[in-house]
This record gives sequence, C-alpha cells and structure tokens, in this order.
Amino acid sequence: MKLSLFKRLNLAIGTVLVGWLVLTALLGLVYTPYDPTAVDLVTRYAAPSLHHWFGTDEFGRDVLARVMAGAAVSVTVSIGSVLFALVVGTTLGTVSGYVGGWFDRLVLMLTDALMAFPGLLLALGIMTVLGASEGAVVLALGLAYTPSVTRLAHSGTLSLRSRDFVVASQAMGNGGAWTLWRHVLPNTVAPLLVFATSLFGSALLAESALSFLGLGVPPPAPTWGGMLADSRDAIDRAIWLAIFPGVAISLALLGINMLGDALRDLLDPRMKGVTR
Repeated sequence: MKLSLFKRLNLAIGTVLVGWLVLTALLGLVYTPYDPTAVDLVTRYAAPSLHHWFGTDEFGRDVLARVMAGAAVSVTVSIGSVLFALVVGTTLGTVSGYVGGWFDRLVLMLTDALMAFPGLLLALGIMTVLGASEGAVVLALGLAYTPSVTRLAHSGTLSLRSRDFVVASQAMGNGGAWTLWRHVLPNTVAPLLVFATSLFGSALLAESALSFLGLGVPPPAPTWGGMLADSRDAIDRAIWLAIFPGVAISLALLGINMLGDALRDLLDPRMKGVTR
C-alpha cells in the first residue's frame, strides 16, 4: 500500500532508532570501551570527557560501557520474552480456536484469569517467587504477555475457521495439524508481527522497571533500569548518570513505537487505502 509522507517518516526514523538499538546491543555483547563492571575509585564521578564520553559512576565504572552492555541485556531479555509469549500464546490460541469445545473454554478461562492482572504486576509476582536472574525475567515477562497473544491468535483463528480455504482443506481429508500449519497460521502472522513490536517495547520498559525496583537482572550486570536506580543518590553531583540511560530508554521506545505504527499500516489489511 502507499504510505503518506508522515508514515514514511515514521518508518524511516523507527528503523534507524531500532537499528541503533540492535547494533548497540550486538556491539555491547562483544566490545565495550571499558570493562562495564571494573571498579576504579580514582575516577569516580568523573564528568563526560574525551576519556569517558558519558562520564563515570560512583565506583568509577564507565557509563558508556555500561549503557552498551545494558542495551545487550535489555534487548536479549525483551526478545526472549516476546518469543516465549509468541510461541506459547500462538500455539494455545490457534489450537483452542480451531478445536473448540472444552479445551477452548479451559484456555479462555485461564487467559481471562491471567489478564485480570496487569502485566507488570503479574511479572512482579512471578519474580518474587523465582528470584532475580535474567532467565527469570524472561520467563516472568513471557508469561505475563502470553494471555494477550493467546487472545489475538484465538480471535484470528475463529475468523478463519469457517473460511472456504479451511473448509476445503478439511474436505480434502487433511488433518487438523496440517490445516492449522498450512492455512490458518500463515493468515494470523501479520497481526501477530505488528503486535510483537508493541510487546517488544512493553517488555523493554518492563525489564527496566523491574531492574529499577531491584527485581531484574541482578548486579553487577549493568541494566538501564538499574543505572537509573543507582543515579538517585548522586543526581545533584552527577546528573549524567540519569541522563544517558534515560535517553537510551526513551529513544529505544520511540523507535519501537514508530516502527510498529508503520508496520501496522503496511501489514494490516484494514489500513489499506487509509492515508494520514
């Protein structure tokens, strides 16, 4: 479909910002200008300079290195959470919507029960049980977002179950698993991909919030939320400790939201012919 100038700008800016986020995360996995966990009390609270572009924190750790390493943690956790929710939620939603009966009622009952809790609150409850670790954050956020994916996949499957191509596949003697895989699932991919972009932004923000509260990836591993939490005690003497991770979170969420908005217009058939 043809995008308006505003939507093309959204797509371009969103792609650039998300590309910056992914590249920073990949680079943070293999290289940082300094060891993000190395303590150097001689250079504690050093202002941004040619040696330390983003300054240093209360332990003399390089803030740029910690922002880069924190991007790797945030992207890894967010992608893991979204993939978990997509795989589990899509499987439950498509199978229950196609099969129907008691299994469908059971899945919807459990989904409605979980959706009664806000996603972050549900993740907090899971984290208090599992403890703070990167794997626990992925599992907690993945479980928190699974009900929304299940509902979306279920509604899409219900709208496709009685379509001619599905009925024709059943009439030809194809099994339910083949029909789901070959005909139903491909037609639910587009809305799920669009929804996944919003989930990615939500997961990144939730991971930062959990780290800010001390329930995310435990130190000394750097996280953007943890860096913001640590900056509270030194906001009057080292404001850069809050500025750089805060700007990183804001730019990442802005890019994800703009890219998701553009992808919705490209992939959602209901948006065809709509220009804004």
